[in-house]
Amino acid sequence: MKTRTLIALPLVAIVALAGCTEPGYMNDPNSKTQKGAITGALIGGIVGLAQGDGAGKAAAGAVIGGAVGAGIGNALDKQAADLRQDLGNDNVTIVNTGSQLIVTLPQDILFATDSAVVRAGLQSDLGALARNLQDYPSTTVQVVGHTDNTGSASYNQDLSTRRASSVSAILIANGTASYRIQSYGRGEDAPVATNLTAEGRAQNRRVEIVISPNT
Repeated sequence: MKTRTLIALPLVAIVALAGCTEPGYMNDPNSKTQKGAITGALIGGIVGLAQGDGAGKAAAGAVIGGAVGAGIGNALDKQAADLRQDLGNDNVTIVNTGSQLIVTLPQDILFATDSAVVRAGLQSDLGALARNLQDYPSTTVQVVGHTDNTGSASYNQDLSTRRASSVSAILIANGTASYRIQSYGRGEDAPVATNLTAEGRAQNRRVEIVISPNT
């Protein structure tokens, strides 16, 4: 009986996660909170099992993990909504993964060709992002530069690093604590689209700001 209970807990969480793929789920404003709760419950249950004492600790771990996951998901939902309102820039995308916010700024609105100097028009958007980060201080921030594959890999790596540093410097100048920010470039190593078309290369030229709650 105990073995069945131990197996059932992860299976329940997996079934619940599968339900998240039902049509309309991604349009549910509570979907990220739910996903965070389910993921937290699954992790908590597994940790409880690892600690021994059978189903009791597994169930307690699932409850605690679910509560923590739901709290993280809810906080990210609210931060994402506030940030969309503050930015008001359709060229900037904000994706809530349930455990992180990923803010993507296309390179072509941030920088001139081969430049690491942020365009004046985008500095106000980065200022709004910095204020949002101050409103939600319990997070860490990664600023990651990306390029397409035009030119040499070493040049692209250097350019992406300098661009990430430029964005980080503006966030810090607008009040974000420097200890919260890590910036680095990935060059052409992490494309999100094909480099065989102009449209794909444009998508690959970007700076991503990854906001992660402290746990």
